[in-house]
Amino acid sequence: MSQGDKSFWDRSATAYSQAKVSDERGYQRTLAASRSYLGPGDRVLELGCGTGSAAFVLAPCVASYLATDLSSEMIRIANEKRGNPDVAPGLEFRAATAEDVAHSRARFDAVLGYNYLHLVRDPWATVAAIRDVLGDGGVFVSKTACVGGANPLLRWVVLPAMQAVGRAPHVNKFTGVELKRRIREAGFEILAEEVHSSKGDDGRLFIVAKRK
Repeated sequence: MSQGDKSFWDRSATAYSQAKVSDERGYQRTLAASRSYLGPGDRVLELGCGTGSAAFVLAPCVASYLATDLSSEMIRIANEKRGNPDVAPGLEFRAATAEDVAHSRARFDAVLGYNYLHLVRDPWATVAAIRDVLGDGGVFVSKTACVGGANPLLRWVVLPAMQAVGRAPHVNKFTGVELKRRIREAGFEILAEEVHSSKGDDGRLFIVAKRK
């Protein structure tokens, strides 16, 4: 990601941390589905963790949980929200990208990325980096906005206008079909694909993929 991306998310961190989840039932479905793929001995990496909402729920279920985000301000707020370090002692927040973690040679049993892949500058390089940090049979659990299937007015008029004035981040415009194809081509087997929205298909696809 670029320095501009980091600046956008640093500026947005406080408002992001205070915003309510727009679809609580759908969000809980995503957490429950994710939990079913995690075990008590697992080493977990979360990418794009924001201010830690999912991490606080899932970290107590596993042995270790590294929650990362490009934005150091998001990470600062996540650590403030955590408060007592005895809460999920295996949980660590760190300002980092998938590529940063891959370069560290750390290995994980599961990688999580919620509302993440459509925001990174090179999503397919990121998927390759995710495969690199997973052990054999490790799982990549993601929920991704597939903007390529959205209303053309949103894709080509509204979103670019908001980006031009700094009101929206970089967004990739791939479809769900392309996303699944790219994940398979990166060396994964897709185990599950679901839509968790309680308000109809919101264009965000939940995918569980196993490293071959």
